Amino acid sequence: MRLSRYFLPVLKETPSEAQIVSHRLMLRAGMIRQQAAGIYSWLPLGYKVLKNVERIVHEEQQRAGHIPMLMPTLQSADLWRESGRYDDYGEEMLRITDRHGRDMLYGPTNEEMITDIFRSYVKSYKDLPMTLYHVQWKFRDEIRPRFGVMRGREFLMKDGYNFDLSYEDAMHAYNRHLVSYLRTYERMGLQAIPMRADSGPIGGDDTHEFLVLAETGESEVFYDSEITDLSFGDREVDFDSVEQCQAVLDEFTSRYARTDETHDEAEFAKVPAERQRRARGIEVGQIFYFGTKYSEAMGATVQGPDGKPVPVHMGSHGIGVSRLLGAIIEASHDENGIIWPEGVTPFHVGIVNLKQGDDEADAACEALYKSFEALGLEPLYDDRKERAGGKFATMDLIGLPWRITVGPRGLKNGVVEVTSRRTGESEELPPEEAVAKIAKIYAEL
Repeated sequence: MRLSRYFLPVLKETPSEAQIVSHRLMLRAGMIRQQAAGIYSWLPLGYKVLKNVERIVHEEQQRAGHIPMLMPTLQSADLWRESGRYDDYGEEMLRITDRHGRDMLYGPTNEEMITDIFRSYVKSYKDLPMTLYHVQWKFRDEIRPRFGVMRGREFLMKDGYNFDLSYEDAMHAYNRHLVSYLRTYERMGLQAIPMRADSGPIGGDDTHEFLVLAETGESEVFYDSEITDLSFGDREVDFDSVEQCQAVLDEFTSRYARTDETHDEAEFAKVPAERQRRARGIEVGQIFYFGTKYSEAMGATVQGPDGKPVPVHMGSHGIGVSRLLGAIIEASHDENGIIWPEGVTPFHVGIVNLKQGDDEADAACEALYKSFEALGLEPLYDDRKERAGGKFATMDLIGLPWRITVGPRGLKNGVVEVTSRRTGESEELPPEEAVAKIAKIYAEL
């Protein structure tokens, strides 16, 4: 993309309504625009990052053997009455009546609908285990929507649902999700710590939230500092192996880590004092096991091995896809703007022409642009007739992890400047070596 042809409405001033870093930077970088309280349009730059985050979520869900689908945003209230949640859910649910007087709702989650789909088609234990998921817009009518996409009313979420014959099978699905989530977050450059949490209106006793540590987090968290030394890395796990998935869960949940709702001061006191930490965290996902809560209420049974009907064991597993953009920025920024991890960046590299209109500089930038495109990488070429300082400020604000600066002086010596947004370090390389360096970085992701 050439910046002269792109829609990138960056702001020099910080909007007064933005209270936290991610909200300020997303508005200033032209990623989002508020349309109503807690409801945003996703502008081109923000939309690109959103789709990259969604792509990683899809890839890791399917790596774990989960099956994608898509359910509607509007749901019938009758399904929620079956489960008993329609009246219990509270004012966060947006209730709607259609022209025929039928009660509808804008879905805050999909346990009832997926249970209805499952019970309509699956009749035998031989079809289990099964995990279905989708990525869809949700709506929860927050009393005080704030912090931009971190606590909006409309948000994009991945929610998945497992159906299993027994408790043991369902807990394997739970563990499998934990493994897939660890992989997902690390690919986005995040350390998301699984913490024992409260189930809230979803229900169930077994649940972990995944939290990214940040000063602006909405949750108070208590944890053993040893957990921050853990990394999933590039290890391979067989998602069908009960033992391997259980081992990962044990590794990442054996140390104390809890949100304030489930914090136990007596248990926390057993952690060595030098490792006790109190902080704030941003929730970016949660996994639940809730057994037969919905299947019994809604008649989701299968014929068991003995021929008798058995209510299936279920769990649900969510990732806040749109919220993740805010969490990534909160965890990765400096005073000049965003610092995107390579896994989610909207463009792989920025090209800055220091002297637009100079034949040699223009030609070198065009050659770099075409070289990256030929390799399947997306460059953002700042070809505007702006001062160098303005171009650098824009690149720093939008946070591309790598920048190549092209100017007449460097070209006389046969080099361009390659700069890391994260470290600020630069090196001069011949153009072809600059391309190879950046291509290698992305090839290794």
